[in-house]
Amino acid sequence: MLARRDHARAELERRLVERGFGAVEVASALDDLERRGYLSDARIAADIVERHRERSGRYAIEALLRRKGVAASARTDALATLAGRDEFDDACRLWSKRFGEAPADERERARQYRFLLARGYTVETIARVLRAAAERD
Repeated sequence: MLARRDHARAELERRLVERGFGAVEVASALDDLERRGYLSDARIAADIVERHRERSGRYAIEALLRRKGVAASARTDALATLAGRDEFDDACRLWSKRFGEAPADERERARQYRFLLARGYTVETIARVLRAAAERD
């Protein structure tokens, strides 16, 4: 499984147990893989943050890391790399790429709002993006 892509320890453990391997055997094998450097929650967390930072907000990335079962310490360290980024600028770029013009009515505004919300941006950031779009047009 690790030959195709990195997996979080919890994700790999779940998949192996589902395939019928014993929990003790799996834990022992995963410990060995971690010692050898083949399995690393920190590495997968950094990879996920890097792949999703352009099109997702902090909350969406954090939710994805939780779903993958990445350890809390690895999540915290990986998300710390987002601290220097301006979420507003990222949301504006994503909004501009997807829509490009301010919403013409409330229905379109709600659609754009839902789009950004689904990407993990905060309500405050979305409001700023849509306000900036309306002022620009």
